[in-house]
Amino acid sequence: MTQGKSSALLSAESCCLAVIDVQEKLIPVISGADSVIRSCRFLMEAAQLMQVPTFLTEQYPPGLGHTVPELTEGLTGLSCRQKLRFSAADVIERQVAEDSPNGRGEPACIVLVGIEAHICLLQTALDLAHRGYQVFVAADATGSRDTCDHDFALKRLAAGGVTVTTAESIVFEWCESAEHPNFRTLSQLVRSRRR
Repeated sequence: MTQGKSSALLSAESCCLAVIDVQEKLIPVISGADSVIRSCRFLMEAAQLMQVPTFLTEQYPPGLGHTVPELTEGLTGLSCRQKLRFSAADVIERQVAEDSPNGRGEPACIVLVGIEAHICLLQTALDLAHRGYQVFVAADATGSRDTCDHDFALKRLAAGGVTVTTAESIVFEWCESAEHPNFRTLSQLVRSRRR
């Protein structure tokens, strides 16, 4: 019997998290916005705990504002890239290249969350998958103005080779075992998310 970890599972050591365009003037029109923000924040806190590099993108901030403060307050080491193209693949690759000298190497996989699922997130995910990255999207940490757009974006992503999953599934894959030194803290983070 073959042992070892499946290549279909995430690893904190070879992963990064990109939060796409969760901005002040966009979020009020997103269906289920509060839930999207909570799930994004949960993933960002878990990523910081598990030492997964995390960065943000912002689509035309002069018109759409900056990332909502609920996602940035109290978190350290976040970098933000501004963009005009709907796909953030180019800015993510530039950020990944800048982060690579820290000894981690380029990530094999990228977790994407944010808005809007059927526009910027979808185009980013499909571009990154085309470039050879293993791309994961947390369905509960994405949103669109219309639920139909959101639902069909997730279907299209899955059909395009992107792994569609949930925030909680991702963080437990990063952790891998109850023997992980951060498991207890991660468990508390999971419980506090449900309150």
